[in-house]
Amino acid sequence: MSDQQVLTERHGNVLVVTINRPEARNAINTVTAEAIADAMRLLDEDDSLFAGVITGAGGTFCAGMDLKAFLAGERPSVPVRGFAGIVEAPPRKPIIAAVEGYALAGGFEIALACDLLVAAEDARFGLPEVRRSLVAGGGGLMRLSRRIPYHHAMEWALTGELVDARRADAAGLVNRLVPPGQALAAALELAERIAANGPLAVRATKQIIANARDWDSATEFDEQRKLSEPVRSSEDAREGALAFTEKRAPRWRGR
Repeated sequence: MSDQQVLTERHGNVLVVTINRPEARNAINTVTAEAIADAMRLLDEDDSLFAGVITGAGGTFCAGMDLKAFLAGERPSVPVRGFAGIVEAPPRKPIIAAVEGYALAGGFEIALACDLLVAAEDARFGLPEVRRSLVAGGGGLMRLSRRIPYHHAMEWALTGELVDARRADAAGLVNRLVPPGQALAAALELAERIAANGPLAVRATKQIIANARDWDSATEFDEQRKLSEPVRSSEDAREGALAFTEKRAPRWRGR
């Protein structure tokens, strides 16, 4: 295994980002946060990348903040993007969390910052901060209450107890529940299905779904048009229609 704390690998139009600190259960220190932020920037800015997957090495997704680094004075946060280089400003393109083992505290918050979540059947999730008289400040409390029913979110957050993958799946948090060791492969398959679609349309679709909850009913269609109309008038939209009529796969150009 490489000594780099974050690994990136391209699979066609998909970027796979692996937190690579298995000896520390992939806990986040400053170097790791900055490297994840760099990977998110690459995903955003590289026009040949249409979607991303984030996972952890060694059978664990992420145990949260590296407490040893924190006690040494580190702050595993990046300007603008926040904790772990992702929670305050996730990428504009779709990203999938592939969770094996534990996704705890800040690790769960990374997963919640993603658009989709694939979990191994033996995965465990949790926001245990209250057990140390702390508050989960990396977006986990806000996002969890939007992802699952209110009473489930309250119980998980107020007790700080771990939740197994089957319960998380039953609550609607998980897109794919797979055998242990298969989370990355399943997430990559899902990402490739997304990446086969028009990249401009995918990006706008993500933005509309993410932002719609904040739109007023009187202006929501106007807000949607700001994002959808540029896609409708794009070269890719014409290519999609032409490929359909010619019974061939579309050749997206991202414009």
